[in-house]
Amino acid sequence: MSLDVNIRKRFKEFDLDVSFSAGNETLGFLGVSGCGKSLTLRCIAGIEKPDEGRIVVNDEVFFDSKAGINLSPQQRKTALLFQNYMLFPNLTVEENVGAGISRSVSKVERARLVEAELHRFGLIGFNDRYPAQLSGGQQQRVALARMLAAKPGILMLDEPFSALDAHLKSVLEQNLVSLFDAFEGTILYVSHDIDEAIRFCDRIAVVQSGHILEIDTADGLVQDPHSEAALKLSGCKNVVHVEYVDEHLVYAPQWGVNVATSAPVPRDVKYIGIRAFFIERAEGSGENCYPVRVDRVSDSRFERSVLLGFRDRSERAACAVEREDDEMRYLHQHLFWKVDKLIVPPEELPEVGDELSIRIPPEKIHLVSQ
Repeated sequence: MSLDVNIRKRFKEFDLDVSFSAGNETLGFLGVSGCGKSLTLRCIAGIEKPDEGRIVVNDEVFFDSKAGINLSPQQRKTALLFQNYMLFPNLTVEENVGAGISRSVSKVERARLVEAELHRFGLIGFNDRYPAQLSGGQQQRVALARMLAAKPGILMLDEPFSALDAHLKSVLEQNLVSLFDAFEGTILYVSHDIDEAIRFCDRIAVVQSGHILEIDTADGLVQDPHSEAALKLSGCKNVVHVEYVDEHLVYAPQWGVNVATSAPVPRDVKYIGIRAFFIERAEGSGENCYPVRVDRVSDSRFERSVLLGFRDRSERAACAVEREDDEMRYLHQHLFWKVDKLIVPPEELPEVGDELSIRIPPEKIHLVSQ
């Protein structure tokens, strides 16, 4: 099983220009809304037509602008699951599941395929119900059953859990595991949730403004990101612009401090990232130790999020702003720190107004140049 995509499509907002290959795997597309993730899947499915390029699925050419090839969505035999599942409201569950099966398949075989998928997704007994009579979770299971019953050459899922609450989402994720286990081939999975992408995807493509910035394994993306977008999408809370000082030192204008790094600093460095849970409380001065003030705290069940302002900002620092003047610039002047409430005693948790010292471990700093 294989997929090769190299396409371009121009819009007023941005140009979609993506090139990638995938095999017998689940490839995730991670990025903010409107970056081109869903558009890429729609081009593969034949819903959108690229301006130029080539799409080949399992050695069959779906689209080739030079050769004048552009198969219809029906000819492409793909399965694309949208956020709202796109069930036919006038068809029963059984009829919806069988809707994508080729007309050349006999009635007996069609019935067998439908029955198998109804059983796989726990839908036996719902055969004669209509979509309006189903819960959101049941509708999703019908959509997944329809995908497999059609025997597609490629599976594509576009943020299938975006409309679900957290509890239902965790339950329905198991349905997706069943889908992936039953399908041998290329699966494309669109998400904006790094944890979701990590759970399901063998590799993840970081998409920004119509371009794929990097493709890596989940561990690679988290442990060694190569772009500002990857840093942010991987959940890094502290991402700031920096300037090169020397081979192991950068200057962060927004924070107004120098930051030492264990890894060599590239000459074209643009950003550093430090994950909030790697920040350490410090005693006194030392490398990457900074006096800070606690400007804000917020609690979740098991951790406290702390907003730290640097007290000794250099004269070169970016002009400080108050929260009332510019919320985003105010936040970017700060360091985000996650404190584990299961480890730190309540009396030692930082409070608003506290003045203390923290340390940024040099070995935990990510350096990126794009």
